[in-house]
Amino acid sequence: MNTSNKETLTSRQRVIRAINREPVDRVPIDLGSHMSTGISAFAYRRLRKYLGLLTNNIWITDLVQVLAYVDEDIRTRFHVDCILLEPPWPQKRYWSPGGDFRFVVPDIFRPEHDESENWLVRQGNKLMRMPAGAYFFDGDWLSDWGRGSEVERIRLYARLAERIYKETPYATNFVGYSRGIGHGNFFEGLEQAVQMITDPEEVLAENERKCRAAIARFEQVNRAMGRYIQLVTVGDDMGGQNGPLCNPEHIKCFCIPFYKRFCSFVHDNSEIKVFMHNCGAIRPIIPMLVDAGIDVLNPVQISASDMDPTSLVAEFGDRITFWGGGCDTQGVLESQSPQEVAENVRGLVRIFKRAAGFVFNQIHNIQANVPPENVVAMLDAAYEESFY
Repeated sequence: MNTSNKETLTSRQRVIRAINREPVDRVPIDLGSHMSTGISAFAYRRLRKYLGLLTNNIWITDLVQVLAYVDEDIRTRFHVDCILLEPPWPQKRYWSPGGDFRFVVPDIFRPEHDESENWLVRQGNKLMRMPAGAYFFDGDWLSDWGRGSEVERIRLYARLAERIYKETPYATNFVGYSRGIGHGNFFEGLEQAVQMITDPEEVLAENERKCRAAIARFEQVNRAMGRYIQLVTVGDDMGGQNGPLCNPEHIKCFCIPFYKRFCSFVHDNSEIKVFMHNCGAIRPIIPMLVDAGIDVLNPVQISASDMDPTSLVAEFGDRITFWGGGCDTQGVLESQSPQEVAENVRGLVRIFKRAAGFVFNQIHNIQANVPPENVVAMLDAAYEESFY
């Protein structure tokens, strides 16, 4: 797949063409434009230190997963084409979780140690907990950390989206669902899977309410920043390691009609594409997502059952853009040598390049213990192999 006149594209043009499944000069590369395409702040600090870059202003964008904002020097070094649409914290402070790690966090984020040296963060009756020696929090996903009402937050995101569009070459994705201001979860896991059997009418009624709310939110987002963003995220995890978490026919009945309505509204009222984050072994569900109008699938968990990349590309490569799948984070990235990481990436990129649309990213986030040498090997191999 080659561009007709071999022109060099801007990052934004490259990503737009990839998600439209049009010819590009090279595979676009993402690192950190989404809360599932990023890098642990712990791994990010090690990477910056390894590259001889400053480590004194690393700010955490996702306080549950403890993800780092990917800075311009890293984006430039690794030819990254996307940028995170996430405003900096309005009031900030430093948090030192241990060792020589020190990160920028919102001022109202106040972790405290319990008697077992676990980190605890409380807001009213809600609690986040990071066990001693761990690298992320579990428990409740807490508030928007001082960013105001929904209207104020959308305005804040919109101002940043406009600045990104006018002042940078990057593509961006409204990932606001992770802050409570975005769109659509029509499958909520095993409890809802059971409820599909025990109380199907309530599931349909709840998803109807969610769909109306998602469309109403998208109308607000579209008015505020539709001309400046390229993607909007929906997110549901429908797969485990070995297969879907519920009967795919139940997904077809209880979820797909609402995705289809939401995607149709987005496509009919904007040029924005719908990016779906959906982990696990979801092969039987992918045709339904395609038919519903999902444009982009992430993280493409090729390490799960029945998610062979060659087969995925052959069956779906001309109908959906794969965003991810470019490095095996479960079996290779953390535990193998840099040379083995690079070889894994080269092989996967060669496969996914055959699809009409592909954006390189590892499978989900780079975890805290991944050696910096392996991150460098992954991203350098991705760029070297990216050209058509």
